[in-house]
Amino acid sequence: MDKDTIVSLLEGLRKRETEEITIAKEDFLDFRSVLVKEPDFKHFRGIAQHGGSVIYRFLNEPRS
Repeated sequence: MDKDTIVSLLEGLRKRETEEITIAKEDFLDFRSVLVKEPDFKHFRGIAQHGGSVIYRFLNEPRS
């Protein structure tokens, strides 16, 4: 997964165009390396799934 795709997915969550995105196990490290550099990183919640995929959602309030 390339950086432009990841940024596009994050923007979709921010703008509420999508409710959640699922990131496959093999794309997780690439995705996370971009996500942690975002200024609103704490607004994204990742929920691990069986098998290694992660579902991300955007929160109104930052997580602690």
